[in-house]
Parts: sequence; structure tokens; C-alpha cells
Amino acid sequence: MTSQVAPPPWKIDLKMAGVLGLAAALATAGLFPYLQQLMPEKLERIPLPLPVLVAAQSLQAFVLLGALSLLGLRMGHRLGLGAPLLRRWLGGESTTVQRPAPLQAILLGLASGALVLLCTQWIDPWLPTMINPPAATAAGMSALNGLLASFYGGIAEELQLRLFLMTLMLWVVARLRRRMPGNAAFHVAIVLAAVLFGVGHLPAATQIWGLDATVVLRTLALNALVGCVCGWLYWRRGLEMAMLAHFSADIVLHVLAPLLEIGAP
Repeated sequence: MTSQVAPPPWKIDLKMAGVLGLAAALATAGLFPYLQQLMPEKLERIPLPLPVLVAAQSLQAFVLLGALSLLGLRMGHRLGLGAPLLRRWLGGESTTVQRPAPLQAILLGLASGALVLLCTQWIDPWLPTMINPPAATAAGMSALNGLLASFYGGIAEELQLRLFLMTLMLWVVARLRRRMPGNAAFHVAIVLAAVLFGVGHLPAATQIWGLDATVVLRTLALNALVGCVCGWLYWRRGLEMAMLAHFSADIVLHVLAPLLEIGAP
């Protein structure tokens, strides 16, 4: 169990939040080529020129995810959670005992992505007929666009689900119990954040297939699988390792799958 420590001054956290917000903004901009290929008609219906839309969404990501990152960083100090590599890079002293392990993160990310891909091959024949097929399936997507989209998952989604949401859950537990959460609380937070990650993908899935039990279970289970891996890495290895694992999983799903012409969620 990690010991509580007093939170450091705000200066380094503000710098870190700015860097993370900027990274999220760039990742958001990089997502648009993928979205253009996946759902061009939906983007065309938006009454804004594409460059303006990209700039607006990127600015929104910078402000919103930068703010969520700052909150997550501040809450994480007393929980032993954070981004130790980024903190040291910006001249701060790590307040966690997390030990980054890049190779482990990459391997876990690749393995979870491959497992998701294998599961889709078994589950997808049981799915209902698509009611709104996307303009391109995963197998037909550009690998380059998939690579650019992978940065969004690895950065923006990890800031939302792990740095902010998972940290918030544990911070609430710590405040209510007036002591450091135990391992069981961390395990529950990991699973809840992972399931909510799957819930976030439900609107897109139901738009394609409709509201069906198999669609719901597929979406929740497969996304939660990757989410649990990232949650454990965030807890034990730091935010950067969760990001690296998520990015690696998305490389399998959005880069290797198109190259191998295999469907993916």
C-alpha cells in the first residue's frame, strides 16, 4: 500500500497539465483523417469548414483535458498516482513510487490488442446486420490514418479515464475513509474506469448495429479488457506507461488490422 504524501506546489502540476493538454489537442487534430474516412457524410453535415472544426475541437481538448489533467495530478499526489517521467522531465520531484517499465507496457498493450482482435473474429458472426454501416470498416481503413488516431486513444482517452476518472474515484474513497485506499479499492476503480471506457464506445456501436445485447456485451467487454490493462499500469507504472500500452493496443487494432485486412472494433 502506498503511503500518503503532502501535495507539492502547483507550479509543476500546471506545467504538466499544459503539456498534457497540448498533447491532447494535437492528438485530437490527428484523429480527423480517421474520422473523415470512417464517417465522411456526418462530417459534411457539420456547418463549419473542416479546418475551423479541427481547430475548435483541438482548442476544446486543450482547455478541457488540460483542466482535467490538473485536477487528476493534484488528486493523485496523496494516492501515489501520477506521471513520474513527465514530472522529472519538467524538473519536479516524483511524489510516487511508480516504476515505469516501457517494454512491459508495450508488450501488454500489444497482447491486449491482439486478444481483442481475436475475440472480434469469434464474436462478430453473432452480431446483427448493420443498420448504418460505416463508410470504411477497420479492414478497409488507411493504416496511416489508424496510426494518427492511435495517438488520440493513447493520450486523450487516458487523460479522461485514468488520470482523471480513476483518480477521482480513489480520491473520493480516501476522503470518505480518511485514509489511503487499499488494493481492493484500486482494483475496483480499475474495473469501473475500464467499463466506463466501454460505455463511452456504446453510442458509436449502437449507431452501427442498433441496441442489441451482443453489441453491448462486445463493446463493454473488449474495451474493458484494454482498459483494465491500462488501469493496472497507471497504478503500478505511471500514466505514461498506461498511455504507451493504450497506444500499442490501438496500433494492433487500427494499424496492423488494416494492413492484414482484419476487422476490429
